[in-house]
Amino acid sequence: MKTTGKLVVLGSINADHILNLESFPQPGETLTGSQYQVAFGGKGANQAVAAGRSGADIAFIACVGDDDTGRRVCTQLASDNIDISPVETIEGDSTGVALIFVNAEGENVIGISAGANSALTPQRVTARHDLIAQASALLMQLESPVESVVAAAKIAHQNNTTVILNPAPARELSDELLSLVDIITPNETEAEKLTGVKVATDEDAAQAAKRLHHKGIGTVIITLGSRGVWASRDGQGQRIPGFKVNAVDTIAAGDTFNGALVTALLEEKPLPDAIRFAHAAAAIAVTRRGAQPSVPWRHEIDDFLQQQG
Repeated sequence: MKTTGKLVVLGSINADHILNLESFPQPGETLTGSQYQVAFGGKGANQAVAAGRSGADIAFIACVGDDDTGRRVCTQLASDNIDISPVETIEGDSTGVALIFVNAEGENVIGISAGANSALTPQRVTARHDLIAQASALLMQLESPVESVVAAAKIAHQNNTTVILNPAPARELSDELLSLVDIITPNETEAEKLTGVKVATDEDAAQAAKRLHHKGIGTVIITLGSRGVWASRDGQGQRIPGFKVNAVDTIAAGDTFNGALVTALLEEKPLPDAIRFAHAAAAIAVTRRGAQPSVPWRHEIDDFLQQQG
């Protein structure tokens, strides 16, 4: 029996070490930064938090290390309205880490150590078969082993659970995996990696979307940064602009968008309205620093949308 509106997120958990710099260092150069902070991140966890705070009924499949960071992350996730019972602690492994530099423009460069994230094996996914099979939707990214993403997508596909893939970080994917996806949400770089189309204009986005539709994906949402998104369902596309805000830090903006988007879709909002809701969540997130600390709660998103009229 399906649990109506139930969301399962499968993905990564990281501790983000963030340093703000005027500009990114060149090889051999040492720069002094400011506002060093450690915040919880990882694409999977960020998207789970965005869904939990924006009102989804959500369970999270992930792995943490057997360390203090892992324990603190789980406590935090539980306070964000997330069912963390499927989060496993991996003996003798450390929780994932991301080292992040943010420049004066709010752009970032990131290096990652997967740690316990790499222990999210297909076997561990299969152990969560019933959770995935009974959910309405499964949201995933690519910071987990790709064979585990495929395993989860197969379970979802066989049980009519909607598969949403945020194909980040950018990499090539098999047609087998893409054929199991119902909704895909690449940015311009990721869309180019998957289709070979360089996305600079709306026409390029439409062309890239068409190629993804040909691979069996019904809904393609290409995020275009400050220009909003290109949304294409069964070949009918349109650009839906975002909201203008003063960005201080774009970390987790895409993750916030994805988590809020799926929440809105599970509430059966029409696609343009769901995207507008997700745009609002992301707009709030970029005005704040850090990954999960920047993710808004439902009442903040609703207030923001009301102010837009």
